[in-house]
Amino acid sequence: MALKKKSSGGGGANWMDTYGDMVTLLLCFFVLLYSMSSIDSSKWQAIVMSFNPLAAQNMTETPGGEGPSADADIGGIMPEPDLEEAQQEIEENIEELFQAIQAYIQETNQQSTITAAKDGGKIYISFGDTVFFDGESSYLRPEATPVLDAVSEMLGTASNSISEVRVLGHTAQGDPDRPNRVERDRTLSSERATNVVIFIQEKNVIEPVKLISEGIGQWRPMATNRTAEGRAQNRRVEMIISGRDLQMEAEGVTSYYTTTYTTQ
Repeated sequence: MALKKKSSGGGGANWMDTYGDMVTLLLCFFVLLYSMSSIDSSKWQAIVMSFNPLAAQNMTETPGGEGPSADADIGGIMPEPDLEEAQQEIEENIEELFQAIQAYIQETNQQSTITAAKDGGKIYISFGDTVFFDGESSYLRPEATPVLDAVSEMLGTASNSISEVRVLGHTAQGDPDRPNRVERDRTLSSERATNVVIFIQEKNVIEPVKLISEGIGQWRPMATNRTAEGRAQNRRVEMIISGRDLQMEAEGVTSYYTTTYTTQ
């Protein structure tokens, strides 16, 4: 006689549905807690270091506030109010530098050989022909040392606000009817500017990348070359100190330079 098969129950696995719903709810609960939490940087660093002791050397703080839902600063650019405040501080430092230079000129009674002006965030200083060099020479005179010492010290106080210091060497046209020999003219003016830059750089008061030297030669005279007085004015060294422009730096422009001159 054939045996009857026992029927198996169909609800033996129903407990899996309830368990799955519970796990889903727990996951949602922990996600919600995490979204409202803030991360303790010291505890997080301790956890990371427990796995990798060298990891702390490369850990950086994420900008934009605390918590995983905080917004980070876009592109690392300083917020506008902070940018304006920092720019204002730079302009004040450049103005203080200008006032210090003018005070030095007055105190040392060198108004006839050193002049200074300020325009558009730049300071323009002109050193007469006898301040730094003898005629037809690019070697700094001993009398130049205290002047450059003072200038270097003043540059150091405002170095963080300075974008660049550009030194320009000029010569006079010895024969008003015939230009100077090109090689000598360019070489002499370049060496003069370079020696001034070398002096300042060796003082370690400002980053070398901010120091620039240029030889202009005879081509940007301030006065006529037909008189001794005019040629003396043309044989000069100029220094142009540019203040930083944070907006230009934020746009990727870190070096800029413009100048105007009058030919007579």
